[in-house]
Amino acid sequence: MGRVTTPQRGNPDGSSPVQQTGISVQQTGVPMSQFAPPGYHQANVNISVGTPWRSGLFDCQEDQTNAVMTAILPCVTFGQIAEVLDEGEMTCPLGSFIYLLMMPALCSQWVMGSKYREKMRRRFNLVEAPYSDCATHVLCSCCSLCQEYRELKARNLDPSLGWNGILAQGQYGSEAPGNAPPNQYMTK
Repeated sequence: MGRVTTPQRGNPDGSSPVQQTGISVQQTGVPMSQFAPPGYHQANVNISVGTPWRSGLFDCQEDQTNAVMTAILPCVTFGQIAEVLDEGEMTCPLGSFIYLLMMPALCSQWVMGSKYREKMRRRFNLVEAPYSDCATHVLCSCCSLCQEYRELKARNLDPSLGWNGILAQGQYGSEAPGNAPPNQYMTK
């Protein structure tokens, strides 16, 4: 087998051939961009932008109580997360019931889980890592629910309190203790 080389064209200055992009082509091979359709590299680059999660996907030991609860009743953890992300529009019992119905009947609870994971990522500008939202909930739903729970808790939105509990503490809209703005939802 031989090596593919680009023929030396008569460049007036004796330098190596140059691609259209201005990058020098080595004389030992053909540039890969020569085989790609125009605009391919620019159109198919999907860079994950966002802040990292505050804990890893498999860091369930950081909150052992939640990890055990999620392993036994993932529907409850999902209900708590859904209530906080929906700002009380979906209650924990309703979210738990919907998740519970989807588990045995259709094995499609991952649909709800991945939608709420995406909602959380968008709200807090989190990177979609280490896997896509869908793959995370299909392959390791308990770990992803635990990670989402820990993320909310790290942002002082403790899902175990429920939406009304978060409002009662005046923590909605703040990410650090002591930075809570005056709460417009509470009566004085």
